[in-house]
Amino acid sequence: MTRHRYLHGLCMSLALALASPLTHAQSAPSADAQGILHDAGGMTLYTYDSDTPGRSLCSGPCAKVWPPVMAAAGAVAHGPLDLAVRDDGSHQWAVHGHPLYVYVADVNPGQASGDGVNGRWHIAHLTP
Repeated sequence: MTRHRYLHGLCMSLALALASPLTHAQSAPSADAQGILHDAGGMTLYTYDSDTPGRSLCSGPCAKVWPPVMAAAGAVAHGPLDLAVRDDGSHQWAVHGHPLYVYVADVNPGQASGDGVNGRWHIAHLTP
């Protein structure tokens, strides 16, 4: 694949991700054998250093690049997986109080290109 086609594909993937709704509810995240958390589609989950325990501070433009992993109405916390509150009162999945997000540049399950972005985004692990 040429570099141009690769970049075009990446731009199209980002555009589609940005156009998709950010508030679709998901089932509880799961961990792989290394304890890395993934959503139901196998996408790597991340935490954001600027968040406070149980509360997401990533909204607006931030949430377009780092969509929150929303919890369905009535979702119940269990073990290290809990729920964080967003500004609008909705809930998103969290681990040990840290809200969880996916990264729009990750286009394939298991990809983890968001780890270390701006020194504030990190792969989410089941154990602290």
